[in-house]
Amino acid sequence: MTEHENVRGRALKFAFPLTIPVMAGYLFLGITYGFLMVSKGMPMFMPVLTAAVIYTGSMEFLMTDILVSSFHPLSAFVTALVVGARHLFYGLAMLSKYRDTGWKKFYLIFTTSDETFAVSYSAEIPETVDKSWFYFWVSLLDQIYWVTGAAIGGICGSFIHFNTKGLDFVMTAMFVVIFLNQWIKDSKKGRGLLKDHVSEFVGLGASVVCLLIFGADSFIIPSMLVILAVLTLLRKKLEKMEMSPAAADKIRAKEKEDEQ
Repeated sequence: MTEHENVRGRALKFAFPLTIPVMAGYLFLGITYGFLMVSKGMPMFMPVLTAAVIYTGSMEFLMTDILVSSFHPLSAFVTALVVGARHLFYGLAMLSKYRDTGWKKFYLIFTTSDETFAVSYSAEIPETVDKSWFYFWVSLLDQIYWVTGAAIGGICGSFIHFNTKGLDFVMTAMFVVIFLNQWIKDSKKGRGLLKDHVSEFVGLGASVVCLLIFGADSFIIPSMLVILAVLTLLRKKLEKMEMSPAAADKIRAKEKEDEQ
């Protein structure tokens, strides 16, 4: 086995366990999506094709109605833009992480789903694991889970018919698990409740306020804007909090020198 194969293998070995919660959610929801597409009269290959090419869960579910109704290109474009607007924030957050990933960058951008972003952004990657290959495997594995689920649903949906209402709660449950995992990981820092969970409190607070102001159907984009603005303002303080005491002392000493 060559060194290049070792690098890819280590990254895959580290990435796969982190994507297991995504696999559980994507397979179940993908199966639901496949059933839904076929129930609308689509051929069984259509869920697989759209899952691979569109690859954005929320929009794919909306596509089931768009494809069977009178097609309005402008309406479809605006709908896709609004539904996928949250990915602008994912892209901004991943700019530094996806830097120097070479040819993989284009694929990473295409496959940055909600869950892939959550796993890639929160992962603490060891120095022995190549970051670009880690991000690649997370993205590829997550897409495989989604396409596989859609394929199973499309095939089974041609023979089995049942009410799929309520299965989309799988995604909500998965996000709760990811949030709790991040909360537990930050709690181990032992700096105190507020210091350990600044980002989580900002996210929860902004979401609740925007939910009350804009309502359940329109609060996601405003809440992301608020979260982005607040975390940008707190960026320097958060970076200092994450530093070791020795590194923080060096920065404070440098700031004093600059002031003098």
